[in-house]
Amino acid sequence: MATSPALLLVLTLGLCCPGVRGQRHTMTVRFHDRSITHPRVGQQLELECLTTKEDSGAFWIRQDKGGNLHFIVFTSSLSRSTFDGNEKRSTRFEARKDGSSYRLVVKSFTQEDEGTYFCVMNSNQVLYFSRGQPVFFPVLTTVAPTAPAPTTQHGITEKDPCPMTPDPETSKKKETNFFCEVFIWVPLAAACLLLLLALAVTVTLCQKTRRRRCRCKR
Repeated sequence: MATSPALLLVLTLGLCCPGVRGQRHTMTVRFHDRSITHPRVGQQLELECLTTKEDSGAFWIRQDKGGNLHFIVFTSSLSRSTFDGNEKRSTRFEARKDGSSYRLVVKSFTQEDEGTYFCVMNSNQVLYFSRGQPVFFPVLTTVAPTAPAPTTQHGITEKDPCPMTPDPETSKKKETNFFCEVFIWVPLAAACLLLLLALAVTVTLCQKTRRRRCRCKR
């Protein structure tokens, strides 16, 4: 919705004319249903602008996320509404005066209707601006997906890199090797011992024989 000449006039008065920003009485914009904090898609949403001072009508203005201002409707003190484009009716909004409050109804709330809503009133040739009422969909927070647990292929089992109990097959192999070594090395050691004994006996006999020969020559 483009900014209308009426909205430009209101903003010009609000920024330039003396006394326009005077806050001699308060104005409040809020949800008519106080239990609502955020609108839902397709929901009918009703806002109300409360005032305690006599006035001559109220403007409804929406500021979008980009900071652009959009004129919605002007409702007179006699509850006569003029929408954007000088239309008497709107397919998206309804507006009326109810006692001391002005009502704005969004017929079916969509993302296009998100923004901050303001109410501007004219009382005794002085404009009064309300505080903005944010009207946005709730912010959805996403949770980072957790990493899946590691899985193993079917039919394959993982072995503990540091087994607590010895492998039976390994123990059997060690026992077999031990017995083989016993049977091999023990006979070799015995044979070596016998050879040493035989060598010692031979050396002893040779020495005795030499001594006898030496005695006979003398």
